[in-house]
Amino acid sequence: MGHLAGKDVYRRLAERLDGAPVRMPDHPALGPLLRELFEPEQADLVARMPWRLSRLERVAAVVGEPPAALEARLAPLCRQGLVLDLVHPGTGERFYMPSPFVVGIYEFTLMRAGPRADHARRARLLHEYLERGAFFRENLGDGQQVLIARALPHADTFAPATEILSSERVEAVVEGAALLAVGICSCRHEREHLGGRACSTPLETCTAMGTAAEYLLRHGLARPLSRAELRDIIARSRQEGLVLAADAVARDVAFICHCCRCCCQLLRGLNERGYLNALTTAPFAPRCETPRCTGCGRCVEACPVGALTGAAPRSAARPAPAAPRLDAARCIGCGVCATRCAQGALRLGPGTRRRILPESSFERVILQSLERGTLQNLVFDDPSSAVQARMRALLGGLLRLGPVQRALVSDAFRSRFLRALAAVSGYDGP
Repeated sequence: MGHLAGKDVYRRLAERLDGAPVRMPDHPALGPLLRELFEPEQADLVARMPWRLSRLERVAAVVGEPPAALEARLAPLCRQGLVLDLVHPGTGERFYMPSPFVVGIYEFTLMRAGPRADHARRARLLHEYLERGAFFRENLGDGQQVLIARALPHADTFAPATEILSSERVEAVVEGAALLAVGICSCRHEREHLGGRACSTPLETCTAMGTAAEYLLRHGLARPLSRAELRDIIARSRQEGLVLAADAVARDVAFICHCCRCCCQLLRGLNERGYLNALTTAPFAPRCETPRCTGCGRCVEACPVGALTGAAPRSAARPAPAAPRLDAARCIGCGVCATRCAQGALRLGPGTRRRILPESSFERVILQSLERGTLQNLVFDDPSSAVQARMRALLGGLLRLGPVQRALVSDAFRSRFLRALAAVSGYDGP
């Protein structure tokens, strides 16, 4: 095992993780974090795994180990959330891939239930990497539009006659889920250990659906959840003024987060780091019926991203109340403001901000990789092959060309490309 000595294995793992659809850029804090999470033998194995979701037999062929022995080695990594083993909902086949940093290593590390002495230490390491490293800059700094999560408006916050797709109705998302689970919110859990948490929202608020729920339940990262209990959690989030953040896909939504501005990494990325694209906006924006507005300012106070300002009540110097002003560039269309308007003056109508909402998780991963310059790793995904390394370098250079990127995001070419890649991988489920 001499090849595992020193820092080399963790350097290779860091390079491997940075080539994922969500970048994990290097930083002095990354090495200590990886050494905390991975044993050297585990780091070596994950660094040699294919980038794409792959059947066990293919992973075994790439890493050069017998399938049975490999499956035993992967089992603890899957329980820790460091490797994903997703079960295809149609065929029941199991597919493996290293977990991305988010949604993956960050969340699953802090979702483990029960008292664990290492939670505080791991929270500090994760915090140091996120706060001092280049994670947000690398994944959001070029104005990326294909993101992990999207704002999902609260129910009954829309103006009359507003056209609303079922994918934008929280009640439709909940009713369409085949399996539900709830676990510990990783963001809230981190802040619990580090301080700075201002909310009283329970830790157990991370809700998952479908394939994601099955993965979390199978590995003890969450507990089963009834549809009625999920409705209660959503109602509580509405009452507390939390943002509902769902998987940024149009169908087969994997999760709904219940986000507060004091803990949520996405909202803090927007509010504290200035990345207005940290969360995909809903296609709505608040509209105020000025005659009904009393200028009470409750909507301004409730807005989780500071998109509303200027509301003021009637006074001796002001014969009419001042309605809130909207900063459309900051608004995420969550509807929290509308839940606070006692007069019914504020409601969501059609928004003007452009967004990209992939149809499925598979499509989102491909488009994320294209934006972040790692799509070549999914096409030529054997990290140990010298031939594929050369092909990755050639394709990576080609994909950086503007006309090629525009062709890949066009509807006609994208659909053909996605079908071809799905056929190669064998996995085209959620």
